[in-house]
Amino acid sequence: MQQHHVMAPRFQVKFTMKSMEQELQCPVCKDIVKQPIVLPCLHSVCLMCASEVLIQSGYPQPELPPEPNSPASTPNMRSPRQMRRPMPKSDRVDRLLRSGSGTYPGRRRKDGPPPLMLFPCAPCGRDVELGERGLAECMRNLALERIVERYRHTVSLGSVAVMCQFCKPPQALEATKGCADCRASFCNECFKLYHPWGTPRAQHEHVQPTLNFRPKVLTCPEHDQERLQYYCKSCQMLLCSLCKLRRVHAGHKIAPVTQAYQTLKDKITKELNYILSNQDMVLTQITQLESAVTQTEVNSVSAKEQLSHCVKEIMALLTERQTMLAQALEGSRQRRADALSSQVAEKRSLLEHAGLMAFTQELLKENDPSSFVHAARITHNRLAQSIESMQHFALSADPSFRHFQLDISRELKLLTDLNFIQAPFAPVIDTQRTLAYDQLFLCWRLPQDSTPAWHFSVEFRRRGVVPGGGARGGIRGGLAAARWGWQRLEEVTGTCAVIDRLEMDSVYVLRVRGCNKAGFGEYSEEVYLHTPPAPVLNFYLDSRWGLHADRLVVSKEQRCARSVPGLSLLQAADRALTSCHLTADLLVGDVAITQGRHYWACSVEPGSYLVKVGVGLESKLQEWFHLPQDMASPRFDPDSGHDSGAEDSSDSPPPFAFLTMGMGKIYLPSSVNSHHCNANYRESGFTNGNGPSSPTGVTYPLPPRLGVCLDFEKGRVTFYDAHSLRPLWEGPVDCSAPVCPAFCFIGGGALQLQELVANRNANQTPVRRVTIQSRVTKLN
Repeated sequence: MQQHHVMAPRFQVKFTMKSMEQELQCPVCKDIVKQPIVLPCLHSVCLMCASEVLIQSGYPQPELPPEPNSPASTPNMRSPRQMRRPMPKSDRVDRLLRSGSGTYPGRRRKDGPPPLMLFPCAPCGRDVELGERGLAECMRNLALERIVERYRHTVSLGSVAVMCQFCKPPQALEATKGCADCRASFCNECFKLYHPWGTPRAQHEHVQPTLNFRPKVLTCPEHDQERLQYYCKSCQMLLCSLCKLRRVHAGHKIAPVTQAYQTLKDKITKELNYILSNQDMVLTQITQLESAVTQTEVNSVSAKEQLSHCVKEIMALLTERQTMLAQALEGSRQRRADALSSQVAEKRSLLEHAGLMAFTQELLKENDPSSFVHAARITHNRLAQSIESMQHFALSADPSFRHFQLDISRELKLLTDLNFIQAPFAPVIDTQRTLAYDQLFLCWRLPQDSTPAWHFSVEFRRRGVVPGGGARGGIRGGLAAARWGWQRLEEVTGTCAVIDRLEMDSVYVLRVRGCNKAGFGEYSEEVYLHTPPAPVLNFYLDSRWGLHADRLVVSKEQRCARSVPGLSLLQAADRALTSCHLTADLLVGDVAITQGRHYWACSVEPGSYLVKVGVGLESKLQEWFHLPQDMASPRFDPDSGHDSGAEDSSDSPPPFAFLTMGMGKIYLPSSVNSHHCNANYRESGFTNGNGPSSPTGVTYPLPPRLGVCLDFEKGRVTFYDAHSLRPLWEGPVDCSAPVCPAFCFIGGGALQLQELVANRNANQTPVRRVTIQSRVTKLN
């Protein structure tokens, strides 16, 4: 039993070592690697194989060392004097790799640098750039060499007796020791002879006897004898102390190689332990893969049978169609032949001695007038018809069969393009029509050369949701959201979808893929949509206030308004040099906000002159509305009251908050805590957010849609780029009374409220409940 316990681990190690033979094979020669070097792609290949591949690719032959087991590499084939010389301490393989390999032989120093070498790496399936120095850039894989040596020693694969390199050939003994410093193998007697006690050689490192000695540690391929003591994390390469000082590594994360060794070793250990602890999962997946292989064979046979059946059906249909067309052709030929034969017989009867002519001549011999007339009428008709046919001769049937030719160009193209059904290509999401408002509206299309899709699968997930928290955004947020998985809308038949019941002020990731008989296709590119920061407020433009029909027109749906400079502005042009006369038209929403947070969006026509979008107190808007529309500038009346109470209390919030847009630009004030009573506010009665002493601001390109969010409890209003939900400007507003959405036109312009996604398919506008009671309505 004791012997069994001793032999079992050895058998297990031997089995493990034998099972990893595939990992030790060279990808070029498919044999166990010899003198492996590491390519820039981190794959290992034999040095001789790499040299042969480069030569086959057209590069000059590099100078390489002889094979380790060749006679030229063994000292016992040298002369006795050469045997007594001390063995060189530098490895010839590494020296040649650093100096000669990968360079043009005989190249002078004044010549330019050789072209970059490209090595076709088989595992990568692409060309790997070696650099100007070729194989000299590649270091030896000493760790792999040691593993190969242990592998050969353990499984006794290809192991041969290593003879002493210093015994005379007739009495050569088997080597028992190897010297890493002398790079030679010795028997016991020769080892004592060449390593006398009390000399420096006695301190040499003893190793197993071998013919392939390698250096103890890796050295820098550019700086000879410099050990690689550092690791650059940015470049992912080993460095010596001299390479570390280069400018190319300035600012990089460089760590000692011992630290990198321990970090990488710990990672590999954890990964190995994870795989070993989940062997059941691996076995399950192997079972699934084997079942998939079996199903592949079965399904391929079924697919071949189906292919043969489809081709037979096509051939049968072609044969049937050929028979039908041949019958139609034969029927036409028979009818034409009969018609032409009848015409030939008719013409033959007109010959001199033919039937009709002979009969006519005999008829002319009749002398009885009554009998002649009675019998000659039909002959006369026949002769007249014959003369008519002679004068207007035409074939009774077309002998050509031009219209019986088949045009099979389309069918040939179809047969040429005949192929197995393909899954739909990745859809292209229409970012112009896709938006997030009260609901998510996603629109897409298939590429032009894609196969049709039976239906689509829309997948979406909330980005940046951390379980138990509300953090969002960033890489960590995206990784955390991945744990929640994707939600799906299955079997969407159209090219658009509506997604509801979503969280406010959240970013959602969406993607689409099509499906047909071949299965699901590739996913579209992921798009990110930001939901509004508050519930969407649905309202319409209130057309009951006294609108000037010559300047302002509201659409029938009450969601679009257009302002056209009217006659009053033209009549006021002659007064523009003495005083400022403005034509300001006001529109408000048909709702009044008294609590909560609300969001809405609108779009302003880029060609508009000046349009103001914002909110204001309902009472102040009604008060301003009943002032004359063409009013003189209050700049000459300091106590006009158009600042809505800002002169009475400097700390009270303003009753209005507006952003000004026009001529394709949007004006963002630079001050957010002002009294909103700048020059524009004093002239038109509306604020643009600037303070009285801050006339400067910033202009940006007009966004496609402008979003407004009102927080009634906090008395704050925020303007957004509704397309990306990027905040543009935020400021205070008086919310001590009901607040209404408001819009002001100065000059020509157009504005349209954003339609609810839920109302896109509605046939009619729902009935509205009006909350604003304007004085104009009461007076009327």
